[in-house]
Amino acid sequence: MTSWAGRSAAEIAAAVREKRATPREVVAEHLARIERLDDRVGAFRTVRAEAALAEADEVAARADLDALPLAGVPVAVKDNLAVRGESTRVGSAATPDTPAADDHVTVARLRAAGAVVVGLTNVPELCVFGTTEGVHGTARNPWDTSRTAGGSSGGSAAAVAAGLVPIALGNDGMGSLRIPAANCGLVTIKPGHGVVPAGVSDGDWFGMSENGPLATTVEDARLMLSVLADTEFVRGAEPARRAIAVSVRSPLAGVTVSKPYAGAVRDAARLLAGAGHRVRRAEPPYPLSLGVAALQHWTAGTAVDAAGLDPRRLARRTRVHAAVGQRFLNGVRTGEGRERLRRRLEPFFAEHDVLLTPALARRSPQAGPWHERGWLRNVLANTTYSPMTPPWNLTGWPAMAVPFGTLPSGAPCALQLAGRPGSEADLLDLAEEIEKLHPWQRTAPL
Repeated sequence: MTSWAGRSAAEIAAAVREKRATPREVVAEHLARIERLDDRVGAFRTVRAEAALAEADEVAARADLDALPLAGVPVAVKDNLAVRGESTRVGSAATPDTPAADDHVTVARLRAAGAVVVGLTNVPELCVFGTTEGVHGTARNPWDTSRTAGGSSGGSAAAVAAGLVPIALGNDGMGSLRIPAANCGLVTIKPGHGVVPAGVSDGDWFGMSENGPLATTVEDARLMLSVLADTEFVRGAEPARRAIAVSVRSPLAGVTVSKPYAGAVRDAARLLAGAGHRVRRAEPPYPLSLGVAALQHWTAGTAVDAAGLDPRRLARRTRVHAAVGQRFLNGVRTGEGRERLRRRLEPFFAEHDVLLTPALARRSPQAGPWHERGWLRNVLANTTYSPMTPPWNLTGWPAMAVPFGTLPSGAPCALQLAGRPGSEADLLDLAEEIEKLHPWQRTAPL
């Protein structure tokens, strides 16, 4: 009997289309793996076992089965996007436990492509922080379960890295796809603004939040992004020679990058130079005020999301974050700060096709009850390990996380690739080249 857990979405979909597997047997095998392993990983808030099997049978009966790009592929959905018939709790006790009447548009597109939603994944309350824990569970890194999976798409990343599903849906407002992907050895892309429908919470954090894929291969990330965007991201016919800028400097003043992450970037730069790319050290002109701007937008987005919720049912760190953000709402709503940053970086990306940086500055914090700890402790823990991601949310430009090598602990290390608007296909092509030059292990050895 063929085992489908740990196989890529592209492999599963091809097998289902060709009648070498049925959607039910694929979904059932993944549900069994979830039941066996998720107590250790904490990926899911809720698992839709019975509904998923019924929906798998519906996929099998579709007349267009042989044309579905995600035929029978089990998928997990981050618990801030609506799944018909399920509540959307966003990691909080303050949100209503009311079933959604309709799917979010991205979920609907996945289902139309033949995917089967097996469950909703854990997030930190209101998807604020880069660690995933709270009243609904703690998502751990399957490569090292003493460490957090990251956040806020931590449950989705943990589910994919543990082989509980081949792909998962998440979103990214300050790094919430790239942080957990980097921790868990996955590929992800935060698309540029407007490429994939957003509709994340109550305002997309002023247009900074984007929905995107979490996957074990670049092929799967490309496939899932194409479904989400309803646009095919075609692989280049031949490898293009690109001008690649390399930086290991943190965009946030006072935050340093650890040796393993800086070393991974330098190793990747040498590899790409050897493959014929024009690679050189170049520092983006990040303003000194970038850290302040990131904090203002981060907290103000939470202030919008917390409005109307009972503050007594929110964790203290969330209440403080939202209160801090109240004072910044008027300023960030104008978008002037984000536009200034775009204008400042545009000449850099006129000269360089891609920016290569570390995905993180150091390994993720210990898994634990971060939701019970103070606000400042949470903010410092987040910013010191993940300073590299916010610029690309503030600009609204695309950025990826790609596995590359390992940390001294044996957990995955990762790179970040960032590009100008509309460069999603180029970033995917370069990531795929890195994957071929320096392959990675797909799932954690649980």
